[in-house]
Amino acid sequence: MAIARRFLPSMSLLRAFEAAARHQSITAAAEELNLTQGAVSRQIRALEELLGSDLFLRERQTIRLTLAGETYAREVREALRRIYSATLAFRANPMGGTLNLAILPTFGTRWLAPRLPGFLRDNPGITVNLTTRLAPFDFSLEQADAAIHFGSPDWPGAELAFLMSETVVPACNRSLLEQYRFEKPSDLFRAPLLHLVSRPDAWERWFMMHGALAEPLHGMLLDQFATAAQAAISGLGLALLPEFLIQDELARGDLVRALDLPMQSTEQYYLAWPANRSAYPPLVVFRQWIVQETRGNKASVGSPVEQLP
Repeated sequence: MAIARRFLPSMSLLRAFEAAARHQSITAAAEELNLTQGAVSRQIRALEELLGSDLFLRERQTIRLTLAGETYAREVREALRRIYSATLAFRANPMGGTLNLAILPTFGTRWLAPRLPGFLRDNPGITVNLTTRLAPFDFSLEQADAAIHFGSPDWPGAELAFLMSETVVPACNRSLLEQYRFEKPSDLFRAPLLHLVSRPDAWERWFMMHGALAEPLHGMLLDQFATAAQAAISGLGLALLPEFLIQDELARGDLVRALDLPMQSTEQYYLAWPANRSAYPPLVVFRQWIVQETRGNKASVGSPVEQLP
Protein backbone atom coordinates (compact mmCIF):
# COMPACT_ATOMS: atom_id res chain seq x y z
CA MET A 1 0.00 0.00 0.00
CA ALA A 2 1.45 3.34 -1.04
CA ILE A 3 1.75 5.86 1.80
CA ALA A 4 1.45 9.58 1.05
CA ARG A 5 4.69 11.22 2.14
CA ARG A 6 2.90 14.21 3.59
CA PHE A 7 1.31 11.88 6.18
CA LEU A 8 4.60 10.17 7.03
CA PRO A 9 6.64 12.23 9.54
CA SER A 10 10.38 11.75 9.61
CA MET A 11 11.89 9.43 12.20
CA SER A 12 13.64 12.32 13.93
CA LEU A 13 10.32 14.11 14.53
CA LEU A 14 8.67 10.96 15.87
CA ARG A 15 11.57 10.11 18.17
CA ALA A 16 11.65 13.62 19.59
CA PHE A 17 7.90 13.56 20.22
CA GLU A 18 7.90 10.07 21.75
CA ALA A 19 10.75 10.91 24.13
CA ALA A 20 9.13 14.17 25.22
CA ALA A 21 5.76 12.44 25.67
CA ARG A 22 7.30 9.67 27.75
CA HIS A 23 9.28 12.02 29.99
CA GLN A 24 6.73 14.86 29.92
CA SER A 25 9.81 17.03 29.60
CA ILE A 26 11.68 18.69 26.73
CA THR A 27 14.86 18.78 28.83
CA ALA A 28 14.81 15.05 29.60
CA ALA A 29 14.03 14.20 25.98
CA ALA A 30 16.93 16.34 24.81
CA GLU A 31 19.29 14.58 27.22
CA GLU A 32 18.12 11.15 26.06
CA LEU A 33 18.49 12.01 22.37
CA ASN A 34 21.75 13.96 22.86
CA LEU A 35 20.19 17.08 21.34
CA THR A 36 19.64 20.62 22.54
CA GLN A 37 16.31 21.61 24.05
CA GLY A 38 15.81 24.00 21.17
CA ALA A 39 16.28 21.22 18.61
CA VAL A 40 13.73 18.99 20.34
CA SER A 41 11.25 21.88 20.61
CA ARG A 42 11.63 22.70 16.92
CA GLN A 43 11.08 19.04 15.93
CA ILE A 44 7.90 18.82 18.02
CA ARG A 45 6.65 22.12 16.53
CA ALA A 46 7.33 20.75 13.03
CA LEU A 47 5.35 17.61 13.83
CA GLU A 48 2.45 19.68 15.18
CA GLU A 49 2.44 21.78 12.01
CA LEU A 50 2.31 18.62 9.91
CA LEU A 51 -0.59 17.30 12.01
CA GLY A 52 -2.35 20.62 12.15
CA SER A 53 -2.90 20.45 15.90
CA ASP A 54 -1.06 20.83 19.20
CA LEU A 55 0.29 17.71 20.85
CA PHE A 56 1.22 19.33 24.17
CA LEU A 57 -0.26 21.90 26.51
CA ARG A 58 2.54 24.30 27.41
CA GLU A 59 2.39 25.88 30.84
CA ARG A 60 5.39 28.02 31.82
CA GLN A 61 8.33 25.57 31.97
CA THR A 62 6.23 22.39 31.82
CA ILE A 63 4.46 20.42 29.13
CA ARG A 64 1.71 17.81 29.21
CA LEU A 65 0.02 15.88 26.45
CA THR A 66 -3.34 16.86 25.08
CA LEU A 67 -5.96 14.11 24.96
CA ALA A 68 -5.30 13.65 21.25
CA GLY A 69 -1.57 13.79 21.97
CA GLU A 70 -1.87 10.89 24.45
CA THR A 71 -3.54 8.72 21.83
CA TYR A 72 -1.00 9.66 19.17
CA ALA A 73 1.88 8.99 21.59
CA ARG A 74 0.66 5.44 22.23
CA GLU A 75 0.38 4.74 18.51
CA VAL A 76 3.80 6.21 17.74
CA ARG A 77 5.43 4.31 20.61
CA GLU A 78 3.99 1.02 19.35
CA ALA A 79 5.10 1.77 15.78
CA LEU A 80 8.64 2.55 16.94
CA ARG A 81 8.68 -0.64 19.01
CA ARG A 82 7.69 -2.67 15.96
CA ILE A 83 10.40 -1.05 13.85
CA TYR A 84 12.93 -1.75 16.60
CA SER A 85 11.85 -5.42 16.88
CA ALA A 86 11.92 -5.92 13.11
CA THR A 87 15.38 -4.38 12.87
CA LEU A 88 16.68 -6.48 15.77
CA ALA A 89 15.26 -9.65 14.23
CA PHE A 90 16.77 -8.86 10.84
CA ARG A 91 20.20 -8.19 12.34
CA ALA A 92 20.01 -11.46 14.27
CA ASN A 93 19.15 -13.43 11.12
CA PRO A 94 19.76 -11.46 7.91
CA MET A 95 19.91 -14.57 5.71
CA GLY A 96 16.68 -16.21 6.85
CA GLY A 97 13.28 -15.49 8.31
CA THR A 98 11.87 -14.97 11.77
CA LEU A 99 8.86 -16.78 13.18
CA ASN A 100 7.13 -15.06 16.09
CA LEU A 101 5.22 -17.80 17.89
CA ALA A 102 2.78 -17.35 20.78
CA ILE A 103 2.79 -20.40 23.05
CA LEU A 104 0.91 -21.83 26.00
CA PRO A 105 3.39 -21.86 28.91
CA THR A 106 3.46 -25.53 29.93
CA PHE A 107 3.03 -26.87 26.40
CA GLY A 108 5.86 -24.58 25.32
CA THR A 109 8.30 -25.56 28.05
CA ARG A 110 7.43 -29.26 28.37
CA TRP A 111 6.65 -30.33 24.82
CA LEU A 112 7.81 -27.74 22.30
CA ALA A 113 11.09 -26.45 23.75
CA PRO A 114 12.80 -29.90 23.89
CA ARG A 115 11.97 -30.44 20.22
CA LEU A 116 12.88 -26.98 18.89
CA PRO A 117 16.64 -27.66 18.66
CA GLY A 118 15.91 -30.30 16.03
CA PHE A 119 13.79 -27.87 14.02
CA LEU A 120 16.43 -25.14 14.21
CA ARG A 121 19.18 -27.58 13.28
CA ASP A 122 17.29 -28.64 10.16
CA ASN A 123 16.31 -25.05 9.32
CA PRO A 124 19.36 -22.91 10.17
CA GLY A 125 17.99 -19.86 8.35
CA ILE A 126 14.98 -19.51 10.66
CA THR A 127 14.87 -17.76 14.03
CA VAL A 128 11.97 -18.61 16.35
CA ASN A 129 10.87 -16.04 18.93
CA LEU A 130 8.53 -17.24 21.69
CA THR A 131 6.00 -15.25 23.69
CA THR A 132 3.36 -16.47 26.13
CA ARG A 133 -0.35 -16.07 25.44
CA LEU A 134 -3.04 -17.85 27.48
CA ALA A 135 -6.03 -17.02 25.28
CA PRO A 136 -6.83 -16.23 21.64
CA PHE A 137 -6.00 -12.70 20.53
CA ASP A 138 -6.35 -10.48 17.49
CA PHE A 139 -3.41 -11.27 15.19
CA SER A 140 -3.74 -7.86 13.56
CA LEU A 141 -2.88 -6.21 16.88
CA GLU A 142 -0.04 -8.51 17.89
CA GLN A 143 3.40 -9.15 16.46
CA ALA A 144 2.80 -12.89 16.09
CA ASP A 145 2.92 -15.09 13.01
CA ALA A 146 1.25 -18.07 14.67
CA ALA A 147 0.08 -19.39 18.04
CA ILE A 148 -0.46 -22.64 19.88
CA HIS A 149 -4.16 -22.90 20.74
CA PHE A 150 -5.93 -25.27 23.14
CA GLY A 151 -9.69 -25.40 22.88
CA SER A 152 -12.26 -25.80 20.14
CA PRO A 153 -11.28 -25.29 16.46
CA ASP A 154 -12.43 -21.70 16.56
CA TRP A 155 -10.25 -18.58 16.38
CA PRO A 156 -11.84 -15.55 14.66
CA GLY A 157 -9.76 -14.38 11.71
CA ALA A 158 -7.35 -17.32 11.89
CA GLU A 159 -6.74 -20.61 10.12
CA LEU A 160 -6.05 -23.74 12.17
CA ALA A 161 -4.12 -26.99 11.85
CA PHE A 162 -4.97 -29.81 14.27
CA LEU A 163 -2.01 -30.96 16.35
CA MET A 164 -3.11 -33.41 19.03
CA SER A 165 -5.70 -34.48 21.52
CA GLU A 166 -4.99 -34.82 25.23
CA THR A 167 -5.58 -37.30 28.04
CA VAL A 168 -5.68 -36.10 31.64
CA VAL A 169 -5.12 -38.23 34.76
CA PRO A 170 -5.71 -37.57 38.47
CA ALA A 171 -2.24 -37.19 39.94
CA CYS A 172 -0.77 -36.58 43.40
CA ASN A 173 2.37 -37.34 45.36
CA ARG A 174 2.99 -40.76 46.91
CA SER A 175 2.41 -39.59 50.49
CA LEU A 176 -1.08 -38.35 49.69
CA LEU A 177 -1.84 -41.61 47.86
CA GLU A 178 -0.75 -43.63 50.92
CA GLN A 179 -2.73 -41.35 53.23
CA TYR A 180 -6.05 -41.73 51.41
CA ARG A 181 -5.61 -45.15 49.74
CA PHE A 182 -7.98 -44.40 46.87
CA GLU A 183 -9.89 -47.39 45.51
CA LYS A 184 -12.76 -45.88 43.56
CA PRO A 185 -13.57 -42.47 41.99
CA SER A 186 -15.77 -41.31 44.90
CA ASP A 187 -12.80 -41.75 47.26
CA LEU A 188 -11.21 -38.69 45.69
CA PHE A 189 -13.87 -36.49 47.29
CA ARG A 190 -12.07 -36.99 50.61
CA ALA A 191 -8.85 -35.37 49.37
CA PRO A 192 -8.20 -31.70 48.51
CA LEU A 193 -8.70 -31.04 44.80
CA LEU A 194 -6.65 -28.59 42.76
CA HIS A 195 -8.56 -26.66 40.09
CA LEU A 196 -7.33 -24.86 36.98
CA VAL A 197 -8.80 -21.47 36.13
CA SER A 198 -8.88 -22.35 32.43
CA ARG A 199 -10.77 -25.63 33.06
CA PRO A 200 -13.15 -24.96 35.96
CA ASP A 201 -15.41 -27.95 35.24
CA ALA A 202 -12.69 -30.56 34.58
CA TRP A 203 -13.14 -32.42 37.86
CA GLU A 204 -16.92 -32.49 37.50
CA ARG A 205 -16.58 -34.04 34.04
CA TRP A 206 -14.07 -36.59 35.32
CA PHE A 207 -16.32 -37.70 38.18
CA MET A 208 -19.36 -37.91 35.89
CA MET A 209 -17.40 -39.89 33.29
CA HIS A 210 -16.37 -42.45 35.90
CA GLY A 211 -19.79 -42.85 37.49
CA ALA A 212 -19.33 -40.79 40.63
CA LEU A 213 -22.06 -38.36 41.61
CA ALA A 214 -20.49 -34.91 41.37
CA GLU A 215 -20.71 -33.16 44.72
CA PRO A 216 -20.06 -29.43 45.17
CA LEU A 217 -16.33 -29.25 44.65
CA HIS A 218 -13.95 -26.91 46.44
CA GLY A 219 -10.22 -26.49 46.57
CA MET A 220 -7.24 -24.41 45.58
CA LEU A 221 -7.49 -22.49 42.30
CA LEU A 222 -4.41 -22.29 40.06
CA ASP A 223 -3.78 -20.56 36.74
CA GLN A 224 -1.20 -22.82 35.04
CA PHE A 225 -0.48 -26.54 34.71
CA ALA A 226 3.10 -26.11 35.88
CA THR A 227 1.89 -24.54 39.12
CA ALA A 228 -0.75 -27.23 39.55
CA ALA A 229 1.82 -29.97 38.98
CA GLN A 230 4.18 -28.47 41.55
CA ALA A 231 1.34 -28.06 44.04
CA ALA A 232 0.47 -31.74 43.59
CA ILE A 233 4.12 -32.75 44.02
CA SER A 234 4.22 -30.72 47.24
CA GLY A 235 1.24 -32.60 48.63
CA LEU A 236 -1.31 -29.81 48.42
CA GLY A 237 -3.86 -32.00 46.69
CA LEU A 238 -4.95 -33.89 43.59
CA ALA A 239 -4.65 -32.35 40.14
CA LEU A 240 -6.07 -33.40 36.78
CA LEU A 241 -3.01 -33.09 34.55
CA PRO A 242 -2.25 -33.85 30.87
CA GLU A 243 -0.40 -37.14 30.93
CA PHE A 244 2.00 -36.21 28.14
CA LEU A 245 3.12 -33.09 30.04
CA ILE A 246 4.00 -34.91 33.28
CA GLN A 247 5.79 -37.96 31.90
CA ASP A 248 9.07 -37.01 33.61
CA GLU A 249 7.38 -36.52 37.00
CA LEU A 250 5.60 -39.87 36.66
CA ALA A 251 8.82 -41.61 35.63
CA ARG A 252 10.70 -40.17 38.63
CA GLY A 253 7.88 -40.92 41.03
CA ASP A 254 7.39 -37.28 41.96
CA LEU A 255 3.79 -37.78 40.86
CA VAL A 256 1.69 -40.94 40.79
CA ARG A 257 -1.73 -41.68 39.37
CA ALA A 258 -4.28 -41.53 42.16
CA LEU A 259 -6.38 -43.95 40.11
CA ASP A 260 -5.64 -45.35 36.67
CA LEU A 261 -8.75 -43.70 35.23
CA PRO A 262 -7.82 -41.29 32.42
CA MET A 263 -10.15 -38.92 30.62
CA GLN A 264 -9.74 -37.50 27.14
CA SER A 265 -10.23 -33.73 27.12
CA THR A 266 -12.94 -32.33 24.89
CA GLU A 267 -10.55 -29.53 23.89
CA GLN A 268 -7.58 -30.14 21.58
CA TYR A 269 -4.34 -28.49 20.51
CA TYR A 270 -4.07 -26.51 17.28
CA LEU A 271 -1.63 -24.28 15.48
CA ALA A 272 -3.36 -21.00 14.57
CA TRP A 273 -2.18 -18.31 12.17
CA PRO A 274 -3.67 -15.29 10.35
CA ALA A 275 -4.82 -15.98 6.81
CA ASN A 276 -2.55 -13.31 5.38
CA ARG A 277 0.52 -15.19 6.74
CA SER A 278 -0.38 -18.61 5.32
CA ALA A 279 2.36 -18.51 2.66
CA TYR A 280 5.03 -16.92 4.89
CA PRO A 281 8.00 -19.30 4.33
CA PRO A 282 9.13 -19.73 7.99
CA LEU A 283 5.53 -20.44 8.99
CA VAL A 284 5.04 -22.95 6.15
CA VAL A 285 8.13 -24.87 7.24
CA PHE A 286 7.23 -24.75 10.94
CA ARG A 287 3.64 -25.81 10.28
CA GLN A 288 4.77 -28.85 8.32
CA TRP A 289 7.29 -29.72 11.03
CA ILE A 290 5.02 -29.43 14.07
CA VAL A 291 2.19 -31.41 12.43
CA GLN A 292 4.70 -34.16 11.66
CA GLU A 293 6.08 -34.03 15.21
CA THR A 294 2.64 -34.51 16.73
CA ARG A 295 2.01 -37.46 14.43
CA GLY A 296 5.20 -39.02 15.76
CA ASN A 297 4.01 -38.41 19.32
CA LYS A 298 0.51 -39.84 18.85
CA ALA A 299 1.03 -42.76 21.20
CA SER A 300 0.99 -40.43 24.21
CA VAL A 301 -1.29 -37.63 23.11
CA GLY A 302 -3.95 -39.01 20.80
CA SER A 303 -4.32 -39.35 17.05
CA PRO A 304 -3.95 -36.20 14.98
CA VAL A 305 -6.19 -35.60 12.00
CA GLU A 306 -5.40 -33.95 8.74
CA GLN A 307 -4.67 -30.22 8.62
CA LEU A 308 -7.72 -27.99 8.55
CA PRO A 309 -8.00 -25.43 5.77
